[in-house]
Amino acid sequence: MKQLKRVVVTGLGAITPLGNDVNTFWNNIKAGKSGADWITKFDASKFKTRFACEVKGFDTDSYFDKKEARKMDIVCHYSIAAADEAIKNAGLDLEKINKERVGVIWGSGNGGITTFHQQVVEFALGDGTPKFNPFLVPKMIVDMASGLIAIRYGFMGPNFCPVSACATSTSAIIEAYDNIRLGKADIIVSGGAEAPIVESGVGGFSALKALSTRNDDFKTASRPYDADRDGFVIGEGAGALILEELEHAQARGATILAEIIGGAMSADAYHMTAIHPDGYGAFLAMRNAVADAGIKPSDIDYINTHGTSTPGGDVGELKAIKKLLGEETQNASISSTKSMTGHMLGAAGAAEAIITIKSLNENFVPATINTVNLDPAIPEGMNIILKPISKSIKIAMSNTFGFGGHNAIVLFKKWD
Repeated sequence: MKQLKRVVVTGLGAITPLGNDVNTFWNNIKAGKSGADWITKFDASKFKTRFACEVKGFDTDSYFDKKEARKMDIVCHYSIAAADEAIKNAGLDLEKINKERVGVIWGSGNGGITTFHQQVVEFALGDGTPKFNPFLVPKMIVDMASGLIAIRYGFMGPNFCPVSACATSTSAIIEAYDNIRLGKADIIVSGGAEAPIVESGVGGFSALKALSTRNDDFKTASRPYDADRDGFVIGEGAGALILEELEHAQARGATILAEIIGGAMSADAYHMTAIHPDGYGAFLAMRNAVADAGIKPSDIDYINTHGTSTPGGDVGELKAIKKLLGEETQNASISSTKSMTGHMLGAAGAAEAIITIKSLNENFVPATINTVNLDPAIPEGMNIILKPISKSIKIAMSNTFGFGGHNAIVLFKKWD
């Protein structure tokens, strides 16, 4: 049997509601800032929810000429911008690496929903004559970002787009991890992007009663685990990670940010939009990720939870963590950074993986902000961090779950 290769992270890139580069993003996470504000991308005055965590100050002209930009949905703009930062951060010499051994596994839950919405509205308001943009299909389909990143840099290795709703970019990271440790690639650009803040995106989630309607206090609307939470705050953006085979990274003198030591996916097989009330599918994914890593649950120092601020989902996840950790539950610090970023949907896992890696590197656990009164339904012994703390972190876990019952878990280890 072929021995599995070790996989490390050598680059990071971010476009988020809290900053359009990794350093700005991370500093705002450490400071406990909220990315929520009034929706500016459309007139939301008649919507039940009128706020979101939008990307702010994104300069398309810094990455594309105007003709090129018009051929892409904004979700691809975010994707390429994040990937570009990660590639530079990794110090990849594009003239020296074997591009046939570099892949892109990049996800999105909704793809070009902005383009699709605009085109349907234009057709509906017209006289019935079909006048669709010739780039409608490539701007809309969810795999286009992975293709465009590869085209931009000439990467010819494995290339596809996993879709597992809000678990998407964690699924992409796990797929990249598996491809590299099986020897199918040396480097993979992985992560995901989302740009769902359009009338149908916000309206659709609002119709599900999934969104907070705290318009009078939107900065504190995302409040995971709080007894008064009333739904998530929709967000957008992109997160990129450069995953690399260990010996390949060492041979080129790369700075290693963390090692990926395990990952697993599972299904709730329970409900279209709700987590299993006891979080059993989430527990299976966590248990299997721990087994994949060859560690004990008690070795986990920090868990960046899915923690969306929805009444049912938060408690189900914590029950799963309690089942995993048992008597060691108190030893693992837990926080939900969606309290700051909002829920970036398919991009959430990548953005939170970046936070998890930065937490490892700096021995810092970010807070769950806005949470004041913990839900009494939360299991006993959960070490939920409400104020940021310094703590030695050697192993950290990032959790993501998606509509359809998709669960994806990844484990990172500090690189010594």
